[in-house]
Amino acid sequence: MAGERDHYDVLGVDRGASAKAIRKAYRRLARQYHPDVNKSADAATRFAEMQEAYDVLSDAEKRKAYDRFGHAGVGVGQGPGGFAAGWSGDAGGNPFDAPGFSGVFEEIFGRRAQGPFGRGSPGAAPPRSGADAHHTLSVTFMTAAMGGSETVRLSLGSESAQTISVKIPPGIDSGAQLRVKGKGSPGAGGGPNGDLMLTIEIGQHPWFRREGLDVFINVPVTIAEATFGATVTLPLLAGTVELKIPPGASSGQKLRVRGKGLSNSKGSTGDFYAVVQIVAPKDLSDRAQQFMRDLEPELKNPRDSGPWAGDDPP
Repeated sequence: MAGERDHYDVLGVDRGASAKAIRKAYRRLARQYHPDVNKSADAATRFAEMQEAYDVLSDAEKRKAYDRFGHAGVGVGQGPGGFAAGWSGDAGGNPFDAPGFSGVFEEIFGRRAQGPFGRGSPGAAPPRSGADAHHTLSVTFMTAAMGGSETVRLSLGSESAQTISVKIPPGIDSGAQLRVKGKGSPGAGGGPNGDLMLTIEIGQHPWFRREGLDVFINVPVTIAEATFGATVTLPLLAGTVELKIPPGASSGQKLRVRGKGLSNSKGSTGDFYAVVQIVAPKDLSDRAQQFMRDLEPELKNPRDSGPWAGDDPP
């Protein structure tokens, strides 16, 4: 019956053993004699015996009384079923875990181990979600602008992979993240998989560039078109538009086409900008070169004012 053997002998420690040594001995015996692990006939008895010993020797006041008066000093046999005070039992006389042992049992058998007879499975951890996986996804300029889908190949091991299709919303920007549910690392203990987090990286376009939802394109014009004005066919993200170049246009001047930029899932829309680029002629004929020289004195030099002309700063 529990309580008849010397508590120090039960745990296999000296009378001068430290609290750390007592705890270590208890942990070792708990692993050995827990009834959910040890199926021998005397496992329950041995387990109850070492539980009682640890209850006494791990408490400084109880240990002091036990060292002085023995079993009588700690009231052994006063609880139900012949166990020390502070223990309770079921209808069959099986002891349940006292509150003081819960921390030790969690360390030994996992957080779901709730007592010496396992009202939870020893070592069974609670369900835990898998970690999120992170991946950089490169998409084309037009896919990011107009929306579409991209294929992502996920490695599942040294010899296997999974291919998934990812929907790209229109107007998405570089650095934005997309979440794909359940495509991350596996969960533990029946927990759900993590998610796949995709960071978007947008490629460049040979004609277009963007700032937020606004789109820009350089429009090359001749000196004559910039001087007298012209109408050019402007390519948009979708379709074209006839754009008027005003007389006297300068390089770098932005001409706006409203509402023809990018649109996003929130309903916002940007504008489309044509940036004038005056292209000087090359390989002129002798006649054309002479014409330009004769015309130059009649043209106003843009450097006749401002810092080039020595004007004071405004």
